[in-house]
Amino acid sequence: MTDSAPRRTRVRAPELIGKGGWLNTGDQPYTLADLRGRIVVLDFWTFCCINCLHVLDELRELEERHRDTVVIIGVHSPKFVHEAEHQAVVDAVERYGVEHPVLDDPELATWKQYAVRAWPTLVVIDPEGYVVAQHAGEGHAHAIEKLVEELEAEHEAKGTLRRGDGPYVAPEPEPTVLRFPGKALLLPSGNFLVSDTTRHQLVELEQDGESVVRRIGSGDRGLADGGAGQASFNEPQGLALLDDGAVVVADTVNHALRRLDLATGEVTTLAGTGKQWMQGNPTSGPARETALSSPWDVAVFGGKVWIAMAGVHQLWTYDPQAGTVEVAAGTTNEGLVDGPGTEAWFAQPSGLAATEDRLWLADSENSALRWVDLDGHIHTAVGTGLFDFGHRDGAAEQALFQHPLGVTALPDGSVAVADTYNHALRRYDPATGEVTTLAIDLREPSDAVLVGEDIVVVESARHRLTRLRLPEEAVRVEAVAHRTQRAATEVAPGRLLLDVIFQAPAGQKLDLRYGPSTRLLVSSTPPELLLKGEGADTDLSRELELNPAVTEGILHVSAMAASCDDDPANEYPACHVHQQDWGVPVRLTEAGADRLPLVLAGMDER
Repeated sequence: MTDSAPRRTRVRAPELIGKGGWLNTGDQPYTLADLRGRIVVLDFWTFCCINCLHVLDELRELEERHRDTVVIIGVHSPKFVHEAEHQAVVDAVERYGVEHPVLDDPELATWKQYAVRAWPTLVVIDPEGYVVAQHAGEGHAHAIEKLVEELEAEHEAKGTLRRGDGPYVAPEPEPTVLRFPGKALLLPSGNFLVSDTTRHQLVELEQDGESVVRRIGSGDRGLADGGAGQASFNEPQGLALLDDGAVVVADTVNHALRRLDLATGEVTTLAGTGKQWMQGNPTSGPARETALSSPWDVAVFGGKVWIAMAGVHQLWTYDPQAGTVEVAAGTTNEGLVDGPGTEAWFAQPSGLAATEDRLWLADSENSALRWVDLDGHIHTAVGTGLFDFGHRDGAAEQALFQHPLGVTALPDGSVAVADTYNHALRRYDPATGEVTTLAIDLREPSDAVLVGEDIVVVESARHRLTRLRLPEEAVRVEAVAHRTQRAATEVAPGRLLLDVIFQAPAGQKLDLRYGPSTRLLVSSTPPELLLKGEGADTDLSRELELNPAVTEGILHVSAMAASCDDDPANEYPACHVHQQDWGVPVRLTEAGADRLPLVLAGMDER
């Protein structure tokens, strides 16, 4: 369903409630009444979600330019059990540099009040307390800014706009050596190189893992090449040694690969444009001219640098000899599908480790351990998909992880998994097909490196490296299994109208210069749920037929729409891509709805 610039619907905004309370406000709680007179943007997010992190970055400029009229409030709505822990939310707010108030809503109370169906979702509330727009997914900052400018003018004229300082109160900085480190690398010298992610630096530590040898990077967010003191990074993560002895760095929020010369400390850019890859951009080409999307880890495998491209659920490769990048596996659809690289689905790949014949992969949102063979085929060792997770050892086919971010190859052919949200180090042995637990009581471990008979774990939320002796026997833990806890939408069996609502922002229209500018992809778990309507097409409305023999499941919906400035005099109008993936739990009941509306941008008028 598409149309452009409709009259603005006004719906009274529900109150903001969350059992976890408020962060970044100096312990001051807020109600919508306290914010009357300001334009409020609610950002429904959860810290595991890469698309949510993209939106945090998209909103920074809006936040800065309209600081005296706009209040952005993050509503943290957890997917994983770990994300419902208050301290984990406190950590995430600091880790990702969130500079606005955050409401911790572990029970999804406000999420339900606003009928949100996906992370991330943005809701705009006008100065009189009415909801005037809703946007799901990424790529909406330009549209929200235009709406903000309209609201500023309208309410300035009405006398209902209140300018001034917002409720944000910055937390006190902590004097730790590292701050939410992401990945580590054992250097030929025996020292460690660590991505000090929240401080936007790389840190070289002595062999004790504590004493600082040097810091590389200015410590300010940025994308600048130069010497150790002048270069800048933006939340760097993965590290790998190149054949020439230099280090390649996954500079995540810069959407770039960087090169560190260990001898001189000089930093240069290998790949990426500094802009995020979006649908329609090239998927191969000269490395410095091709956009990337949140590269999270890197590993050298088969003579190329493999990139865990978390932002688009793919694996890419960088060829150091040719100076090119290209997609190696993944369709950009989010999920768990094995097979040839061109057909595989991933969900935020975040950790890589190479052996002679396998590239191991921590596929974080799938809570899965997967691997790539020498022919480029994708296999799953542990994990079943987006909605099942927990801490369960035993046979791989029933074992569970919870959002692992790192994987490390061990000398005996097994692998250690940094099982991040379980605060554990796990082990998978391909020879026996068994999963065991090596260590518990770690705090958000995100990577590990082998040092002789020890394993050094990046304990990210304790801001340190922790050395463990590789145990001969596994730790025993009580098995626990979880499913994503979101209320299922009750729908009727048989015909269901899926309606993705997209209203082009004011002053824009759908981009039809090269054919249809919309795309809708639908699938289901289990596959038997859908009797009709699976697959890709360009219409944002589609009639589905649900199997009455399947009582519950998940509808996977991926939508994209491109809009451009509506100015006939401009030969090269600015264009924007809006995109979102939904996983909608459904329960089939005779009294259920026969229409499922999903708002990509705008308001559902029906």
